[in-house]
Amino acid sequence: MTQAKSGDTVKVHYTGTLNNGQVFDSSKSREPLQFTLGTGMVIPGFDAAVTGLSPGETVTSTIPNAEAYGPYQKEMVAEIEKQNIPADFELEVGQRLEMQVPSGEAMSVTITDIKGDMVTLDGNHPLAGQDLTFELELVEIVQ
Repeated sequence: MTQAKSGDTVKVHYTGTLNNGQVFDSSKSREPLQFTLGTGMVIPGFDAAVTGLSPGETVTSTIPNAEAYGPYQKEMVAEIEKQNIPADFELEVGQRLEMQVPSGEAMSVTITDIKGDMVTLDGNHPLAGQDLTFELELVEIVQ
């Protein structure tokens, strides 16, 4: 039977859980995820777990944070004054914002705290620092 290899476009159903068993994402109620192996479209550990599977095969793989969204980096957290955020913007803890960094690139941040005139922004991916477990099923290798 054919096995998925780098360069193949695949369709995969998955359920991702944290160490405490909490499901953080699943494709079970929607179309399978389609991506091309070896092209960086998914996190490295996910790509590696699918490589070598045959259609219909399932695997459970725990991906260390270094092969997922990386370690949590304290230097990606910053406090800014509220006046630096547009006045008509409703601020809420947990809200995701797109900001422009000095280099001109866009960066997603999460509001983690609001105290007085200060807002704490976290530029880490919400799953940074977490080891992730995926139950994967290779649905199809797209021809």
